[in-house]
Amino acid sequence: ENLFLSGLTAMEKKLAEYKCNTNEAIQLKLVRFPEDLEDENTTFNPEYSHQVFGDDEVAFGYKGLKILLYYIAGNLSTLFRVEYASKVNEKFDCVEADDVESKIREIIPPGFCTNTDDFVSLLEKEVNFKPFGMLLHTYSIHNEEAGEDITYQIYKADMTCPGFREYHERLQTFLMWFIETASFIDVDDERWNYFLVFEKYNKDGATLFATVGYMTVYNYYVYPDKTRPRVSQMLILPPFQGEGHGAQLLETVHRYYMSSPTVLDITAEDPSENYVKLRDFVLVKLCQDLLCFSPVKLMQGFSQEMVTEAQQKLKINKQHTRRVYEILRLRATNMGDAEQSRSYRLDVKRRLIGPYKKKQRELAKMRRCLRPEEMTNQLNQIDLNLQREQLEESFQQLVSDYRRVLERLAQA
Repeated sequence: ENLFLSGLTAMEKKLAEYKCNTNEAIQLKLVRFPEDLEDENTTFNPEYSHQVFGDDEVAFGYKGLKILLYYIAGNLSTLFRVEYASKVNEKFDCVEADDVESKIREIIPPGFCTNTDDFVSLLEKEVNFKPFGMLLHTYSIHNEEAGEDITYQIYKADMTCPGFREYHERLQTFLMWFIETASFIDVDDERWNYFLVFEKYNKDGATLFATVGYMTVYNYYVYPDKTRPRVSQMLILPPFQGEGHGAQLLETVHRYYMSSPTVLDITAEDPSENYVKLRDFVLVKLCQDLLCFSPVKLMQGFSQEMVTEAQQKLKINKQHTRRVYEILRLRATNMGDAEQSRSYRLDVKRRLIGPYKKKQRELAKMRRCLRPEEMTNQLNQIDLNLQREQLEESFQQLVSDYRRVLERLAQA
């Protein structure tokens, strides 16, 4: 029996060596020059691969597995290869290696290269690639490394642009690796708008364009003759993150819809924490000069005037306007002054307590049916103390988030 067990552990050890973390195995690149292919600095890895490889994010059956997904920087023509040092063999090891290739093929569109030479020859044609759609905004950011200003452009595209459908299929594959709950959209639905960010760069004296990121927005119909655009997906590709492109993109999209009389306001679908921080910054930046947000009016509390002006002028919905008000009021409040700080705290907590109060009423209802009277009072007391703690915690967290927004604003 011991022999059997030791045989088993030896086998297990051997099999354990054939497990690879797919977030490390997948190597992504955005290629501008042939030398980028060999340069490790241009490689980046997914944050997530669970949607393709399961919750463990593991591929079994290979040693030294590399899944290469290289994209030409502009039109995203793709090179896909699987490489490994060794692979388990069904004959000898009685186990089968995961079919890594077909898992990747399910999410990347057909028509990719499988060898480097084909890919490099496509790279030479990249000079013909131009952004899709209509130019909305141009901006530049100083790049320390290059020691110069780099120019970026934001375009609005749609499925009628020649080649855009195929390009979008390649672009959306990145969602799988960087958005936790990503899903592909129905591109035949004409209510989708696409906003794309490109960088202009030089190669052999020509100007080329590289894909930086994008956003998809769905136009919901609102009776009788309005729409409510809802931000669905937004991704700035990792080599460009942290440079301020997200804020540029979101502000540009807001400005685009602001000019449309049929748009009510803009919302977002299931936003991530990072997106909320970004949106806070952009909306506060847009709102800070509105008359309804003057320091005097901020001190008088949240008003219908703020809701109306932010919606009519900037297409911002009520819930987001409330956050903007709280952030701007924090800026106008001297938190060292006991009276001002108390007034601010009460104002924010009154909003935060709404959901608690509702829950409280529901609990009380339930308990009336279930328990004797005196028990209910005790429980409510415990609840209230817990609630006070949670409320204070939520408040402190918000204020620190708000301060970060204000710091970023001061630097902008």
